[in-house]
Amino acid sequence: GKTYHALERYMSAQSGVYCSPLKLLAVEVANKCNARGTPCDLVTGEERKYAREDEEPSSHVSCTVEMTDCNKVYEVAVIDEIQMLKDYQRGWAWTRALLGIPAHEVHVCGEAAAIDLVREMMISTGDEMDVRTYKRLTNLIKDEKAVERLEDIQPGDCIVCFNKKDIYSVSRGLEKLGIENAVIYGSLPPGTKLAMAAKFNDPSDTCKVLVATDAVGMGLNLNIRRIVFYSLTKLQLKDNGEKEMEVISVSQALQIAGRAGRYNTQWETGHVTCFKQEEIPLMQDLLSKSPDDILQAGLHPTFDQIETYAYHLPHASLSNLVDIFISLSTLDDSTYNLCQFDDFKFIADMIEHIKLPLKAKYTLCCAPINRRMPFVCTMFLKIARQFSRGELITFDWMCHQVGWPFSPPDTILDLIQLEAVHDVFDVYLWLSYRFPDMFPDVEIVRSVSTELDLVIEEGVANIVQLLKNADSGVTSSAARVPDEDAFEAKNRKNKNHKRWQHDKNALPEKQQDPPQPPSLDELLSAAELPDGVQSKIKVHHDFTK
Repeated sequence: GKTYHALERYMSAQSGVYCSPLKLLAVEVANKCNARGTPCDLVTGEERKYAREDEEPSSHVSCTVEMTDCNKVYEVAVIDEIQMLKDYQRGWAWTRALLGIPAHEVHVCGEAAAIDLVREMMISTGDEMDVRTYKRLTNLIKDEKAVERLEDIQPGDCIVCFNKKDIYSVSRGLEKLGIENAVIYGSLPPGTKLAMAAKFNDPSDTCKVLVATDAVGMGLNLNIRRIVFYSLTKLQLKDNGEKEMEVISVSQALQIAGRAGRYNTQWETGHVTCFKQEEIPLMQDLLSKSPDDILQAGLHPTFDQIETYAYHLPHASLSNLVDIFISLSTLDDSTYNLCQFDDFKFIADMIEHIKLPLKAKYTLCCAPINRRMPFVCTMFLKIARQFSRGELITFDWMCHQVGWPFSPPDTILDLIQLEAVHDVFDVYLWLSYRFPDMFPDVEIVRSVSTELDLVIEEGVANIVQLLKNADSGVTSSAARVPDEDAFEAKNRKNKNHKRWQHDKNALPEKQQDPPQPPSLDELLSAAELPDGVQSKIKVHHDFTK
């Protein structure tokens, strides 16, 4: 297909950059290049991995699109999933890469809906454009009969849900029928997603069914025979920043359905259907259309632009500066629009009271934090305060804050808490490349993050048992108030846990007691749990208190 041909040209070039929409894809391309004898470095927000032993830069780089170096000249650049330049949050990164990479030859891969917009942008830059169209190499059959019952799920099926509540419900229902299933959703660490994908793909594994969110739409190679849409509605981000439940777009439907029966997998023909019969006509309608043409590319202000405003408005907050920038900016409305700044402004408001240079504050506001996770936000605030005092953010300090070492999860709440801690480690690694002097313990944080990934993987593999535990009233360790004895007992338990080994020389000498974990209400509000589970957890928690 299109990406295959672009990557072949990329690997045969003297130098090249591959701009990926996802960390998983960037890793996959880097691995493929190195295996083919083309040294390729990996650059993501949280990681730099050199192909050469002397750690000198290679001529080829595989990176996430936000990390693209627009100051380096390449023979070939590949920008994948170009239709993402319309994305309300990340679109600016594709616009920047397309207009900014000084490559002799740029391969732009994606939906045909972006052709006219890209052509218009290329006319403005004076570049030549050649359009090449590729047809799908395998058949995709749109079934007219819905599945309707979990009993009729077959090997090779992937049930696509658009929220965690449905993921939990379907996974549990399949388990009751004795159907082993792998689970993939967006907030899982990359290593866990790859492990679940490998489990589902392994012909010798007893797991033949996948339950996933639209996270499977791109970035994972999966041996899917049939896509089953559990529903066709999703919480969608609108152009005004609001979120509403809406039918998925034609683009989303086609991308997810296209994961069935991929070329070079064990299934020569792909199938797509729905769980509910009444949604079959809507699915057929969505899949019979072409995506609407993409009309505008996203933009985001640079620090230099914000700094200019700050010079003239020295007392304005960063959030206010962004608002003023938006209100005063004049755009070519036919080609560009400003991306949503909700996440940026959320962090800006959160750290506004902390004294920091504007450049540092701007960089912190670009950090990839999940603002729906209270624990992640709390930790980010603590990191910002520590940073503002000029105190190092060390592994020892992090341990004290997150309550390391960790137990394997007992309930779904424990799993959610471990995912939040993994997000915190990712933020640490992201910040360590922007402020290396202030975040010195990169290697040990990366090591612990990798091991935490394994513990989360184990928890996801036992997700049904975690749900049962929550239903039966097992107290979540994330919801307990730790005392000193319990913490010591937890330490002893972890020392005996086979999968949780560390190099003693790499660890701090003294372990301090952890702070209070997030409240039960905070964790419940951040989670999407099955009906009845929240109330049962709360009742049991109140009883144990």
